[in-house]
Amino acid sequence: MNAPVRIETLPRFASALKAIESLKPGEPLYLVYPDRFAAAARTFLTGFPGDVLYAVKANPHPIAIQHLWAAGIRHFDTASLGEIEIVKNLFPGAMCHFMAPVRLPGQAKAAFEKYDVTDYVVDGPSELDKLLAETGNPKKLRIFVRLVAQLGGALLEMSSKYGCSPEEAAKLLHKVKASGAAPCLTFHVGSQCLSPFSYAQAIEIAQRTINLSGVEIAALDIGGGFPTSYAGQEAPPYHWYFDMVKEALVTLGRPNLPVLCEPGRALAAQGLSLVTQVVMRRGDRLYINDGIYGSFDEQRFAGFDEDYPPTAVTLDKNKARILGGEKRPFRVYGPTCDSQDVLPRPQMLPDSIANGDFIIFDAMGAYTVSSRSSFNGYYPDSWAVIE
Repeated sequence: MNAPVRIETLPRFASALKAIESLKPGEPLYLVYPDRFAAAARTFLTGFPGDVLYAVKANPHPIAIQHLWAAGIRHFDTASLGEIEIVKNLFPGAMCHFMAPVRLPGQAKAAFEKYDVTDYVVDGPSELDKLLAETGNPKKLRIFVRLVAQLGGALLEMSSKYGCSPEEAAKLLHKVKASGAAPCLTFHVGSQCLSPFSYAQAIEIAQRTINLSGVEIAALDIGGGFPTSYAGQEAPPYHWYFDMVKEALVTLGRPNLPVLCEPGRALAAQGLSLVTQVVMRRGDRLYINDGIYGSFDEQRFAGFDEDYPPTAVTLDKNKARILGGEKRPFRVYGPTCDSQDVLPRPQMLPDSIANGDFIIFDAMGAYTVSSRSSFNGYYPDSWAVIE
């Protein structure tokens, strides 16, 4: 459902207030901050000891991909043929890695034959057999066996659905090697992982798996999970993660081992803010033009019900200004007819906020655009750039 919008077609403003003054947006408006995308990419490209793959699922919109490409990202963690096509249609020279452990029938064949994708993930023998049959040329493949890494420290665990034990992985590594493909390992410590130590623990599991198998791996993908900072949830600095990973990799005793990572949220979250409008105020309730079925889908999950840092803005004689004054908690409802369309926690906003005023939410670049639906006919898709 992503619109074929390119960066150069978007209106540009010096600030969010200027965008509101000019556009007076009646629909939700995504504000794009190129410098924030660039800073996030630079942090990983200069700090991580290996290839940095942008996890497209975090924000697959062409605008996000174009900004990250402009910032130097050349590798992409793609979880479906559709994501591969989004990236390759924009940048034919991009390097896509098909890092979903289970693929729909025929997708690996299409990715391999049409888009020259050679990196794949498996966590069981049947998916390995299917992958080998579809691609038909194992010597061109790197096949990553996914380990369970249910270690805590992340707000959303990522090991109850995919992954295998070191014992199971050791057997799979042997099968991969016997096929002629390059055997590799991967794991995912969970989304919004606030514990750098989790990566060291997962690398230790990888080491145990290598020892059990006796197979020399060709690469290690440490997955994603790198966090971003939200209001009331400050993430540790990224260099803690990079230092922890570097120290843990030393214990593997393989200084030339290729290493990959798959940041999604960490590269995309800070690059977008969202402007919403108050459609109606009723006492301590605000009804706005975006909600759970739009940009706030992730609020459904435990751990992601922290307060956003909302900023209230009003138009005063066609000039946008930030609303001040005493704040109070408001229940904030989305535009659909579903009574579940409500942010799970009250938002602290000025008591003077009224119909027609605007609310800006920051750090809205990850799992917002990618998760929005057109339920009830609402689909936020307006954009502007803040330079």
